[in-house]
This record gives sequence, structure tokens and C-alpha cells, in this order.
Amino acid sequence: MPNTLPSPYPFPPPAHAPEPGQRMLDACFLGPYGENDTLLEKLVVEFLRDHVHWRRNFHPEDPPAIPTSAAQHPEYLALEARMRRELHQLSAALKQSVPFHSPRYIGHMASDLLLPGLAAQILALPYNPNNVSEDAAPITVQLEVLAGLQLARMFGYPSDPARPDCAFGHLTSGGTLANYQALRMALALKAFPVALRAAGVADIGVPGDDWQAFNLAPDAAIDLLVRWQDWLSTLGEGERRRWRARFQEQRLETLGMFEFFSRHPGLKVPQVLAPVTAHYSWSKGLKMLGLGRAQLRLVATRGMRMDAAALREALEQCERERQPVLMVVAVLGSTEYGTIDPVDAIVQARADVAARGLGFGIHVDAAWGGYLATLFRNPDGSLRGLDEVHAGYRDFPQPEVHAAFAALAETDSVTVDPHKLGYLPYGTGAFVCRDHRATALVSEQADYVFKQGDRDDYMTRYRQLGQFIPEGSKAGAAAAAVYVTHRVLPLDHANFGLMPRQTVLAAEAFQERAQRFADDMRGVVAATVPFPPDSNLVCLALNPHGNRDLAIANAFVRRLYDELRCDPQRPLQVKQFFSSITTLQRAMVGEAELHCILDALGIDPTTMHEDNDRLVILRHTLMNPHLIDHENGISYIDRYFEYLGTLLRGRTSP
Repeated sequence: MPNTLPSPYPFPPPAHAPEPGQRMLDACFLGPYGENDTLLEKLVVEFLRDHVHWRRNFHPEDPPAIPTSAAQHPEYLALEARMRRELHQLSAALKQSVPFHSPRYIGHMASDLLLPGLAAQILALPYNPNNVSEDAAPITVQLEVLAGLQLARMFGYPSDPARPDCAFGHLTSGGTLANYQALRMALALKAFPVALRAAGVADIGVPGDDWQAFNLAPDAAIDLLVRWQDWLSTLGEGERRRWRARFQEQRLETLGMFEFFSRHPGLKVPQVLAPVTAHYSWSKGLKMLGLGRAQLRLVATRGMRMDAAALREALEQCERERQPVLMVVAVLGSTEYGTIDPVDAIVQARADVAARGLGFGIHVDAAWGGYLATLFRNPDGSLRGLDEVHAGYRDFPQPEVHAAFAALAETDSVTVDPHKLGYLPYGTGAFVCRDHRATALVSEQADYVFKQGDRDDYMTRYRQLGQFIPEGSKAGAAAAAVYVTHRVLPLDHANFGLMPRQTVLAAEAFQERAQRFADDMRGVVAATVPFPPDSNLVCLALNPHGNRDLAIANAFVRRLYDELRCDPQRPLQVKQFFSSITTLQRAMVGEAELHCILDALGIDPTTMHEDNDRLVILRHTLMNPHLIDHENGISYIDRYFEYLGTLLRGRTSP
């Protein structure tokens, strides 16, 4: 007689065999259900015991400072009780945290943590290394420098320390501080040739006037820096000291912004050109450096990517008006939409105007999308071709997206956040520059005056990390987490790339399911994906059937979002899914593109006015690798749209 009892589990059997690499990914995370709790517990206990053994064997002749009988003393027991009470209260309170680990969470840029990084950080914490220098962190400061080289290789930068032009990278608290470092280094490099001219340095190829000096391309400025260091090395100690002092007196870093430009009245304060999708940290950074928010020039987008034609127009205007440009910022994965700017077109535009005397740096803000570069890298570090990357996807990558990643090697610096698509704990951002020699100009110990090879090799130089970075004290445990993760999962498509692959596949599935959802919901709501995803962020625009008013549509989506956001006043378990919201702003999208989106939703563009110039939309960050659960035959994407349909059908009027 067949067994007719229902299965105790409400899941169907696996639909098919796991994808290649899936079993390796199974060991990477604690898991939505805590499936790898035993593995994490073993790792933590093993290395906690190892740490204790290290303490006991440091000088075993020293007697224990805490007597064994202390654990029985009333004061000891009372403190233990207070400690347990506070920790239990903290543990209880943390249960209200955002469930980033769950595939039901598709809101902001957070997900589960990689076990190798989590375990490495926990392992390193009791040692409490301070990565300001090797004196305070003899191991982890080296790991941070090596982690910077790992990231440099992922972007196609030179990563062999034996090369004079090797890249350099370091960790930061986040992408915002990494962007500040990019501004700081670019400004130092741009002002350096002007200071040499003002100091009256001998003929080592210093440009003939201030405009030319202020507009050297970064590579040319670094070449001049090397010649300056070489020339100084030929002088006697006294003469060298005098020239160093003369130069130092003329530096922007010595004079300050006002005095520097007062001494060079033919120069204007340089501008930073960035797309309208750029993160607000660029505005903050320009204010902090004293350049001023007015120097941030926002460039229009097309399809939420920087418009290359608009950039060329802006650069040509700068050229005509003799307006210096500090840098052009390309966004590799915009915060709201995950779109990829045309890095290749920016590189070409730079080459064209540099030939006419307008030089500037190119920085890539890849805080979100940087780790997608693993999909474009072979294990030997070479670039994968478009067809090779495209195999296995429906649309990814578009040719222009592949071209953008291929051009990363020709940029000057990159911001990337290991605590985003690197799946590591906050805060681990990172800054990487293509040629480490530029760091001499931001050193706090006048490192620029010596040729690097005359003093130290690469690793020795950067073990004094605090000389070159914005921070002073910084956690070495974070460096251990990044380095170990990249060793366990090398930054190429066959290893680390398995994770972003899952997320891009999820984004393609989400977009396809959104189209079916739009078809199914006709007569209830109009639904559309405003911009096809370049990466793994997908937005969804909604408007109740029959509504023509933008304000009503926005209010409708905001009320819907109340069911999809974290609410500290309600238990998390009552929420089925979590998403986020953002807006499509007229100033950001452009009049024509926004009108097309409103038309697709059935909204009258004339209801958009000065006080109501944006469309509120749902935003979905699809970075959880378990959104499509092959083991149990579950698609959380399907479940999300089913839940969304249930919510919307319950709202028959706006």
C-alpha cells in the first residue's frame, strides 16, 4: 500500500542536480537556517584555544596572575552574573536586527557573511592588532598590504611588488573614506608640478607655465616625481635638504587652498566631474578638502549610465574656459540602480583632451560593483572575453558593460567595499591606486623626497601604513578577514566569482519574473522595470490601475513599502519579505526618459511639478546567493512576487 502520509517538510524534492560550484558555496556561509553552525563553532573554538595556548607559551615561566580560586569568590561571581545579564539583554535586543542572512531580505546592500572572513576576524580580534604600523601589527599590517595587491590584480592593475609601478591598496572604514583618499591623492599629484615650478627646481622637465604644470596627466606627473627624486639623490645632504625645504614651502599641502591659488592667479580651483548617480560622499569629500561643493559638476546620464557625449561636452567647455579638472568619477554599480558607467568611453575622452593639454585623473567608484570584476578574470589574472563571460547568462554582460570592466586597468584608482559584495563584516572599504609611487605625495614623513628604491622595498615601505592613509589607528582584524577570504576564494570567475554569478542569475530571473508579474497584474496595477539591470540591483515601478496622478502613485508605493520594511515596533517574523525604496528624479533621469517611464505606467507627466518631481519605486538588492534554492526547488523570487501580488490585490483602489 503506498504511503499517503504527507511529507513532514513543506518543500518539494530537489528539482535537478546542483550547479557547478554549488557544493563549494555551501561551505561559504553560516546559511539562512544556520546550517553551518557546527563548522563555525569548530573554527571559533579551535582558534580560541590556540590563542590561549599562545598566551600560556609566551613566557611559560611567568605564574598565572589570576588565581584559580578567584572563580569562586563572591565578587567574581557577581561580576560574572552582571556580565551574563547584560550579554543576554544584548542578545535579546539583537533579535530585532535586520535579517540580512535570509533570502527573504532583498532590501539594502547587505547579506550573509562569508565564513572564512568571519572566522578570520574573530580569530584575530583577541590579538587586537592596530594596523597603523608593523610595530603595533607585525602580521596584519602586511596582510592589509597584500589584500590591496589582491584587489589590484582583480582590477587589472600591476600587482607585482617588484615592478616600480606596482599598484597599492589599503582598507578603510568604508567607500566614503576611500573616495576621500582618491580626492586627496589626485589633488596632491595635480598640484605637485606647480610647486616644483614655484620652487625654481632645475631643468628636470618641469612644464613651462602653471597651466601646463597643473594639467599634466597623472602618469606624466608621476614620471616627473621620479625625476625629482632621482635628481635629489645626486645632491649632497645639505643641498638636498635646502631643495626639499624650498619645494615644501610651495606645496598646496603647506600653503592651504587660499594661499596656493593666490600665488597662482592664472589657475582656477579644479572641478570633479561625476554622473548625477554619484554617491553623496563626493559632495562631502569636496567640502572636507576645502575645494567646495561648487566644484562638483554633475554629468547627465543616459539609461542611468554617465552619458559619454555629455561628458565630452563638459570637458570641451572646461578646455575653452581654462577650467582645470581634478578627476572624472565613473560609477561601477550605482547605489540605486547598479548601473555601470562607460569607463572605456571616459578613458578615451581623457586621452583626447589630454592631447590638447587638459590632464586629469580617472577614479572608479566601485564600492558596490567592484567584486563583479571577478566574473571577468581568469585564474591567471587575464581578462575573459565577452562571449566567454556571457556563457550561462541570458543577457549579462551587455557589450558596453564588458567594455567598461575591460577598461578598469587604464584608470588611476578604484574604491571597492569588501563589506558589500565581498560579503565581509562592516567596516571594510578599500582604496586602490594603479601606481603606488603617487603615495609619496600624501606621506606624512616627506617620503616624496627619496626614490623609493633607495630606502626600502615595497613591503617594508608600506608596513609603516599610517604614513600613507587618512586614518591613524585601525583594526588589523578586518585586514585578516579580507586577506584570508581572498586566499580561500581567489578573485577570479572560478572561485569568488561563483557568488556574484548567482546574484546576476537571480537578477535576470527577477527581471523575467517582473515581466510576468506585470502581465498577470493588468487591471490591478501597472508595473515595469525602469532600467534593465547591469548587475544585481533591480527596481520595480508600480501604479494602481486607472490612476493618472504622480502624487497618488507615490503615496500608493509608500504605503506598500510599509509592508516591506523593517519596523522596530513589530516582530520581524510577521514580515514576509523586505525590500527598499528609492526615487527616480527628473534631474537624475532626464525629462525624456522619465516621461517614457511615466507613460509605461499610465501616469500623466503634467502631474509632475516642482514640488513633486520624482517617482517613488521599489528597489531590490539581489545579493543573497540562496535566492534560488536549488536544493529544495524553491525560488524566493517567485515567492516574493506572489506575496506582492497578494498585497496589491488587497488594495483595489489607490
